[in-house]
Amino acid sequence: MKRIHVGHVTEIGEKRSRVVRVGALEIAMFKLSDGSIKAIENRCPHKAGKLSEGIVCDHHVFCPLHDWKIDLHNGVVQAPDEGCVASFRVEKDEASGELYVHIEEEKILAS
Repeated sequence: MKRIHVGHVTEIGEKRSRVVRVGALEIAMFKLSDGSIKAIENRCPHKAGKLSEGIVCDHHVFCPLHDWKIDLHNGVVQAPDEGCVASFRVEKDEASGELYVHIEEEKILAS
């Protein structure tokens, strides 16, 4: 597991996203209304829509292509659709506001 610095909490507006790249892996980071930060693969499992361009509601993002609803806590697509995107643990340094994503090295190499 690698801990990778991906930016500062102020770089993401509330209910907004930011895209970071780790190797060839593209990650969408979202700031929810409670201030928490979530990170998932920036690719809908249906037609590869950019989830970072989707609408955030509560702890879900809606794919901009076909409105698939994806849980930002675990990357699971909500019924009636099926599927999953990779989700990543985000660590925020409370003192500095710096953000880190924890990624399995295999995911970095496989992307």
